[in-house]
Amino acid sequence: MRTAVIISKAILTTLATWLTLTLLIALPALLPPRWEYYLISPASVALYLLAMLTAPPLVCWRFRNWIRTVPGDNRHPNA
Repeated sequence: MRTAVIISKAILTTLATWLTLTLLIALPALLPPRWEYYLISPASVALYLLAMLTAPPLVCWRFRNWIRTVPGDNRHPNA
């Protein structure tokens, strides 16, 4: 059960990161069309795709204490 909770927290963290990145790339669509080309250029799309690959491990590393803590489990009291 402990492993399932840890894996589900890691998956939840990854999905939340991807959702945040998707919202950030979609926000320029609300701006006037002449600005969209500069904000959504080929370079920014490449950086976005790179962020989709690198951000989830970084966020999981940042929240590793939360991911590793399981409610009701006394193995790691101050994890």
